[in-house]
Amino acid sequence: MTGDTFYSAMPVFHGFASLMEPSLYRPVPDGWLIGVADIVQSTRAIADNRYKAVNMAGAAVIASITNALDGRDFPFAFGGDGASFSVAPQDAERARDALAATATWVRDDLDLILRVALVPIAAIRAQGLDVCIARYAPSPHVSYAMFSGGGLAFADAAMKRGEFAVEPAAAGAHPDLTGLSCRFSEIPSERGVILSVLVVPSSADGAAYRRLIEDVVALVERSPGAGRPVPANGPPLRWPAEGARYEALARRGPSLLIRQFQVQVRTLFVYAIFRLGVPVGGFLPKVYMQQVVENSDFRKYDDGLRMVLDCTPELADALESRLAAAAAAGVARYGLHRQDAAMMTCFTLSATRPEHFHFVDGARGGYASAATALKAALN
Repeated sequence: MTGDTFYSAMPVFHGFASLMEPSLYRPVPDGWLIGVADIVQSTRAIADNRYKAVNMAGAAVIASITNALDGRDFPFAFGGDGASFSVAPQDAERARDALAATATWVRDDLDLILRVALVPIAAIRAQGLDVCIARYAPSPHVSYAMFSGGGLAFADAAMKRGEFAVEPAAAGAHPDLTGLSCRFSEIPSERGVILSVLVVPSSADGAAYRRLIEDVVALVERSPGAGRPVPANGPPLRWPAEGARYEALARRGPSLLIRQFQVQVRTLFVYAIFRLGVPVGGFLPKVYMQQVVENSDFRKYDDGLRMVLDCTPELADALESRLAAAAAAGVARYGLHRQDAAMMTCFTLSATRPEHFHFVDGARGGYASAATALKAALN
């Protein structure tokens, strides 16, 4: 298998409960680069009620690289206030340029600081770590990368030390963010709590950590809808669209005012189509909304378990109790954050095709607040 077909040729698995099975994972080929990105001082942005902008920045990393690679598959994971990914060496220059432009766009248009690094896999393996990837398919239409091996955690720490940095492009640079949008409204909890979960290992006892993750996933799988925070009939869609300004900022073109008007006109048209349920050309609203539900990325593994769940307070308490016991035993570290709603940021290159991605996070701090809770526990 050549480097450029490594990910696209990888078989997918469908049962999330199998995510800790080592045979599902393959080490990335020699020469590949591991990318990590996050928002500096995301906690302050959350306090300023700007977490939608933070999510938009994280999803922009994925959108810009996808467009730079002409829509080809590559492994990525959305992290709420950032993203992780891997690219083949022949794609490194285009990925670097896209990342540099994205960092500039986030700074100039979202008034946030996006920190980015590209780490050679050789530097990770020199530390005795690795990046291994599996492909999880939540639906027949899309797959999301799962990462193991400790390499992402090393790359993230190196980025925060200022190593392997990708510097922002010149002022005015704008990445290709075609397909990036956030038209859906916040998704209120139907079961009582939107719970953001982050669990990472804290010892070399891989067997105990695997049992913990499998226990946690089993608890969730037995809950209604496996904790999926996206309702069966899809997320709420209202007009005017709450995220219209961010979508306008992501577009290239005339003045921001004109772009905002264009987005509002387009979103009004979309809103009417969904309200009336009227097919337009090859677009079937009911089919698309069902795909949104099925394709949603609300749980993943990137050197740690991440989930955004809609659960009962009792399930949230049971998860916290199990994780607290594991932390006391030195098996894992964890962060939880309870809130009343989830949010969704979307990447849709073609609305008439089923391959569209929907990134779910908590609406009141989400993964970033769970990470803050994890760090507070450490201290």
